[in-house]
Amino acid sequence: MKPPALFFVLLLLSAKGWTQNCNAFLYAKDTLQYEACLLAEAREGHYQYSKAYQEALDRAIEKCPYFSYAYLHKSTAYLKSGDFLTWKQLIDKAVALNAKENLGYRAWCRYQFFRDYQGAIDDVETLDSLISYDLGYSAGGEYHLNIAKALCHKALGNKKRAVEIIENQLTTPDYTAGVYDYMHLGVLYLELGNPQRAIDCFAKQTANYELAENQFYLGLTYKSLQSNDQYLACIRKSRELYVSGKSMNDPYTEQMDKIYLQVIENELNSGK
Repeated sequence: MKPPALFFVLLLLSAKGWTQNCNAFLYAKDTLQYEACLLAEAREGHYQYSKAYQEALDRAIEKCPYFSYAYLHKSTAYLKSGDFLTWKQLIDKAVALNAKENLGYRAWCRYQFFRDYQGAIDDVETLDSLISYDLGYSAGGEYHLNIAKALCHKALGNKKRAVEIIENQLTTPDYTAGVYDYMHLGVLYLELGNPQRAIDCFAKQTANYELAENQFYLGLTYKSLQSNDQYLACIRKSRELYVSGKSMNDPYTEQMDKIYLQVIENELNSGK
């Protein structure tokens, strides 16, 4: 099964979020940011780590010191290269200049790259207090920021709060479940000792987007119920999905609730 269409839409929207319509500044009669934006466009076609890319953004900042967009884009190269101190200085500057546009990105990076769960929660909640519209999604589009906030609470041991946040998000009008939402919720219910609710969530995940992790945790749920045949069937299905490439994947970091082939095979061997 392919990921839901919304997933690809979110990726597109996320990618568009990294471009800037310079005319928007002109419309707002902010000529400095408009001119800085035009200078920043010179980075296009250059590698993020290149001198030409960074110098184009430096010229934009020189033209308009409060052009937060340039600080944001300068920061990404430092994040990807492992210079986290410089990244932090630049992204903090971007947030200070334009919190509404940059808090969500900083929150996601705090969660994804640094496991700064409380810092990510704080950023999401601050953003929520500043805006009256939807919080938006992670940089890659896979997670709504409220789901990311829930996962942060889980990591901090607040599993009931995490369930509450995810359930609330899933019942939000016009919200379509993200690519991993129900799987994460099912794992939380499993960990909280509510196997039937876990099974319900894993079934919804299967209908939405099946993956190896979902079948693996469904198998563990049946194991907790001492349903050995269903347990082994799910673990075998998990291995099949994993081998066919249908598992969680992030090119940068390990995702929460991610499992690997060795883990699946160990479970199969222990269940024989």
